[in-house]
Amino acid sequence: MAEFTAKDVQALRLSSGAGMMDAKKALQESDGDMDAAAKWLREKGLSKAAGRADRDNSEGAVAVALSGSNAAIVELKCETDFVAKSDQFAPLVQELAELVAAQGEGAVEQRKDAIDDLKVTLKENIDLGRVARVEGGEGHILDTYLHRQDGRGVNGVIVELNGGSQELAHDIAVHIAFTKPTHLRREDIPETEVAEERETLTNITRAEGKPEAALDKIVEGRLGGWYATRVLLEQKYVKDEKLSIQQLLANGGAELVRFAQVVVGG
Repeated sequence: MAEFTAKDVQALRLSSGAGMMDAKKALQESDGDMDAAAKWLREKGLSKAAGRADRDNSEGAVAVALSGSNAAIVELKCETDFVAKSDQFAPLVQELAELVAAQGEGAVEQRKDAIDDLKVTLKENIDLGRVARVEGGEGHILDTYLHRQDGRGVNGVIVELNGGSQELAHDIAVHIAFTKPTHLRREDIPETEVAEERETLTNITRAEGKPEAALDKIVEGRLGGWYATRVLLEQKYVKDEKLSIQQLLANGGAELVRFAQVVVGG
């Protein structure tokens, strides 16, 4: 039997889209002949993954994990919610999140072969999506929240507080899951984005026939409402709309250092 190397297996995987074990099996069956191995994979229906790469994969699942003073969210993308809810899919997403929390974002490379094998097993365009990791500051509080839907995680959140309590951090994580803020503070929003919105609101207000002298005041008021939908600290707390998140934090003696959120298809 002809010998072949790990590089041969990798080359066959890349050219065929097959999983690692299938590529190795094909080379074994073909005495190391690359062309014969590729034909064997085609005949077994195992070389289709490459052709799926351009198919929409806006479905998937997310998982969250805590490891010491670090937290992570990982998204694994696929084509259908049916696959996202499968027994093979969810455990891999969770494993990836735990790896990232413990070792860093680059740790996902350790399970690249498993992702590739899943493409073949489940016959969909499966790929790593967004990865977020928060390294908590000394003495800070980290908490996570995962919103589940039909048995899979679809919305993951990490919150880091300086001061406050674990309960407060969790309450804010739940709030973020439902309101989906884009920024922590209004100054975090790019100036170009703010200028574009101000121009749009000015045009809308002028088209409504509002007095020119009152235009700036009306636009700034409307811009404040626009900020309130995007900026976490300015949002009304979902459990008590009399309080803003900034007020909730002040009452709890806490500073919100940062947050991260990943939503399937978002």
